[in-house]
Amino acid sequence: MIALLKGIIEDKGPDWAIIDVGGVGYRVACSAKTLDALPAHGEPAVLHTEMLVSENAIRLVGFATRAEREWYGLLDQVQGVGTKVALAILSTLSPKELESAIAYGDKAMVSRAPGVGPKVATRIVSELKDKAPALALASAEFSPAAGGAEEAEVRSAGRDAISALVNLGYGRAQAGAAVASALTKSGGEASTEELIRQGLKELAS
Repeated sequence: MIALLKGIIEDKGPDWAIIDVGGVGYRVACSAKTLDALPAHGEPAVLHTEMLVSENAIRLVGFATRAEREWYGLLDQVQGVGTKVALAILSTLSPKELESAIAYGDKAMVSRAPGVGPKVATRIVSELKDKAPALALASAEFSPAAGGAEEAEVRSAGRDAISALVNLGYGRAQAGAAVASALTKSGGEASTEELIRQGLKELAS
């Protein structure tokens, strides 16, 4: 199995990239987010890959991060979600946004992806809710190394920041992902006000 490609970007298309590894060009299907993360032609790149073997062909799907590859594997297990739909979802939502959407049961956020209707979105949330790492309030993002009162204070700040962003009109999954990212960047130490401020920056980026 080919699990990683390290080489030079030879070409890119709307949903694929060709990476030259030792003189051999591998065409790899990619999400829009992975394509955006790849460097320009002639630059070195690394792609985490999933190899799909069928009777008629062998295909490679590439990902900028391990997290995206893991999410692809989870999505591909859901009935009605093949490679095309999985990549459409990963083109629309980052792994953190997808994780948060599933943790909160936000079917509307999942159905933002092209080709994902309400039934498929419901199935994705239902089947993956126990497999997805809990990013929301039970997430490790809200669990700093220090325990006790300090940990409880951080969790409380995270909850309050999410509620504030939801009151401003953002979806709960979006707010959860933004606050989790803000808390990670702060090193696990931030007030509610700071998390709201940084969360808004995340949502605007």
